[in-house]
Amino acid sequence: MTKEQERARARRRHEEQQKTAKPPVSDATRDKQVFGVILAFILIVAAVIAVPKLLGSSDGPQPAAGGSTTPATSTSPTSSGGLAEGQKLAAGCTAPPALQATPKKQTKVPAKATAAGKTFVATVKTSCGVITLELDGAKAPQTVASFVNLAKTGYWAPSPCHRVTTQGIYVLQCGDPTGTGQGGPGYTFGIENAPKNGTYGRGVLAMARTQDPNSNGGQFFITYKETRLPTEGGGYTIFGKVTKGLDIVEKIAANKALAPSPTDGTPVSPISILSVSVTEKKA
Repeated sequence: MTKEQERARARRRHEEQQKTAKPPVSDATRDKQVFGVILAFILIVAAVIAVPKLLGSSDGPQPAAGGSTTPATSTSPTSSGGLAEGQKLAAGCTAPPALQATPKKQTKVPAKATAAGKTFVATVKTSCGVITLELDGAKAPQTVASFVNLAKTGYWAPSPCHRVTTQGIYVLQCGDPTGTGQGGPGYTFGIENAPKNGTYGRGVLAMARTQDPNSNGGQFFITYKETRLPTEGGGYTIFGKVTKGLDIVEKIAANKALAPSPTDGTPVSPISILSVSVTEKKA
């Protein structure tokens, strides 16, 4: 084979390789590919964070509403009380009081026998008016026993309702004297009387918890519209209902949340529990 033939063969081989080779990636294209990978990662992380937050709330010993957890924000009530930046009072409300200097702690879960088979009426005085609750000790004896105990020991006097949700789930969450969504009374207990279909009707009183089914403590929530919550993990304990004052909850929810988002976070219009008194309801 002559040198001319060898050069022709090499040229043909090179041309064939060029036909099957992938086109080179420019710097601009490579940058777009890298950006796409980063964006996808951010979206996945955001979804992982958002889903637990929607499921409920925090309570008891952290990690946590959740609950899912509701972290402290810059709009949480200060130790001196009053309004945080961006907050405004709803009609009929007074400025929230200062947080408790040292929230009360307990270590022993109250005996559920003290509430079993009984019905109680709780009068919750708030900075926006009185909310009256009926507690069902027949269906949720441990939860009601705890609520009655915390009320009698002044655990919530005072304490802010630190979370309102206005999209997907419709609740006002209260019961943490620290106002952060991370506080608990010092003990925890399990789930009772959770609906199998995950439906919580308007005016339902239920317990907030972390993803741990045994993390019920002092935080609770009121639904101001029918709400569907996940049943995975056991659901959330229903232990009573609002019999008076649900309009107060609706008024707070109507002004939405301030932070971390308008649909889930610290209420724009603050509301604090000032005192809770409980009496047994006789047949």
